[in-house]
Amino acid sequence: MSQLRRLFIQRIGALAAAVAATAASATSALAFSARNPGRDADDRRYAGQKGKRWAMVIDLRKCVGCQACTAACKAENVIPESKFRTWVPEYELGRYPRVRKAFLPQLCNHCDKAACVSVCPTGATFKRDDGIVAVDSQICWGCGYCLNACPYDKRFFNPLTQAADKCTFCAHRIDQGLLPACVETCVGGARVFGDLNDPRSEVSRMLAEAPTSVMNPAAGTRPQIYYRGMAGELQAQPSGPPSLDDLARHRDGVPAREWMTKA
Repeated sequence: MSQLRRLFIQRIGALAAAVAATAASATSALAFSARNPGRDADDRRYAGQKGKRWAMVIDLRKCVGCQACTAACKAENVIPESKFRTWVPEYELGRYPRVRKAFLPQLCNHCDKAACVSVCPTGATFKRDDGIVAVDSQICWGCGYCLNACPYDKRFFNPLTQAADKCTFCAHRIDQGLLPACVETCVGGARVFGDLNDPRSEVSRMLAEAPTSVMNPAAGTRPQIYYRGMAGELQAQPSGPPSLDDLARHRDGVPAREWMTKA
């Protein structure tokens, strides 16, 4: 084969590859537009970070129940009084005289097969390419379908925005290279956040080196919040609204939590 012919074939191959890449990009953009009408496929707020798959591992052996994550989340995201995106309920495990206290930090599980996304009639609840399940409060009309569909009861109606609300992994922070507020303030280092597509990330390493659990696996939603050291009886534990804790404190004449902030 002559050098000229070889060069011609190489250039034709490069041109074909470029055309294929352009077509794939256009197809991806069209698919995004179909899933997210009215949203820009290049807007990171909606499309997310390409190539990433965000997840959180919570090591319950390190959680001390300090509620720093709860307070940080409320302050960072301006969450109204008595509403929470994350909180840490307390449980008692075992039987007398062998009884111990357990803490179980809870938040939206950012499910791989999120039930809330499929039932949203307006597309306000959507899943970014990096796995974050988000809510567009501008087009949410507050029907409550997603609240009822969530098998983990991790959504609420925000009276300030008049829309469904929940944890977003602090997407506005991670899009700037920062950690979620709850992770950054965890005094025990119990919350670890990172990219599952990166085998060198700490979350990937933690999932590879030791067994983990997810909440209510029978729901089939494939949660992206993983727990280390979770007692079996907590795995399907229903969680009441965190305000119940303050109702009990009021009944017992004990002051409300110091981290109960008003927006």
